[in-house]
Amino acid sequence: MTRPLLTVAFPLDAGGRAVLAAALGEAAEVCVLPEHDPAARQAILRRTSVLLARNTGKELLPGEPALLAGVRLIQFMTAGVDYIPLRALPAEVPIASNGGAYAEPMAEHAVAMVLAAAKRLSIEQQAMAAGAFNQFVPNRMLAGGVCGILGFGGIGIATARLLRGFGMRIHAIRRSGRSEEPVDWIGTPDRLDEMLAAADVLVLSLPLTNATRGIIGARELGLMKPDAILVNLARGEVVDEDALYRHLVRQPAFVACIDAWWIEPVRHGAFRMDRPFLELPNVIASPHNSASVRGIGEVALTRAAINCRRVLEGLPAAYLIGADERAAAPEA
Repeated sequence: MTRPLLTVAFPLDAGGRAVLAAALGEAAEVCVLPEHDPAARQAILRRTSVLLARNTGKELLPGEPALLAGVRLIQFMTAGVDYIPLRALPAEVPIASNGGAYAEPMAEHAVAMVLAAAKRLSIEQQAMAAGAFNQFVPNRMLAGGVCGILGFGGIGIATARLLRGFGMRIHAIRRSGRSEEPVDWIGTPDRLDEMLAAADVLVLSLPLTNATRGIIGARELGLMKPDAILVNLARGEVVDEDALYRHLVRQPAFVACIDAWWIEPVRHGAFRMDRPFLELPNVIASPHNSASVRGIGEVALTRAAINCRRVLEGLPAAYLIGADERAAAPEA
């Protein structure tokens, strides 16, 4: 009996093949699309049951997306897919992100940023370089505080588990308003204002959609505590750039920890900002490298392959992309 075909849209080395083989078992035959000429690619795509891709906008040739109308799943390698031209893919085909694939290193990164902000590490290093020794200027404890998490998927849950270990209470916003993960409070997006007012730390880990673009603006920042810590692991565009900059200038005790920027090389081909955030002492910055740790590529590939296997075995896929995320994606 012919096994279903899982087609990989990107080059795969021997290590990657071994990872896929271990995760898939006998559930599918694997074909690596870039190893074939255009005519063979068309035949392969017509026969494909599941497509595993990084960015179909770059990996598929003109006319090839239409050949995917019969596939059971298009599985992407990344958790964020807002920069991929999803609307060029057949509308009837289920699409899944790799939700939670990079959750653990991103959660550690969030905690590192929160600790650096609470303990004033960069501020006091700069002060010492200028000759000041502020031994008795108080820093902050995380224990007893509230961590609000906007977007309580894999990244949000992994972050909650670490910050709970520091004694923080976890408040979360999730579209369903429910979670099996222990929390002290959970609400739907219409209750965001309540969480903002309570949060000592706010972690953004939600997808970019038309509904979440600019969800944190001047009004929302104004609801937060004047010495709150904001951590953006999601997308720059979920925060109003001008509003955040103005808030940081007006509220010097407020700290923004920015890992996700508004214009970035992978999504936009360049890095730039419209406001000089890096000149502000209450900004802690990183180059969207929260997921960049050794070995994470194999972890992500394994998790994507497991979701593919679920579909190949007749189970529902996890992390399916909704209509709102498709609508927010570029056309090409």
